[in-house]
Amino acid sequence: MSPLSPADEPVGTDKPVGVRARFEAKFPRGLIIRLIAYLFVGHLFAFFVYLLFVLGGQNQ
Repeated sequence: MSPLSPADEPVGTDKPVGVRARFEAKFPRGLIIRLIAYLFVGHLFAFFVYLLFVLGGQNQ
């Protein structure tokens, strides 16, 4: 038996090389989840501080 050439290999046997696979290879899933959570909480805190200044400015 002769070895298979690259053209004779079955399609779909290698790992997916899509955008998500390349993205997951660079950034772990946990890092992405923490980043989104920190951004959300950071914006929520900034809104709260902004709200305190707006409400405090109206009371003077």
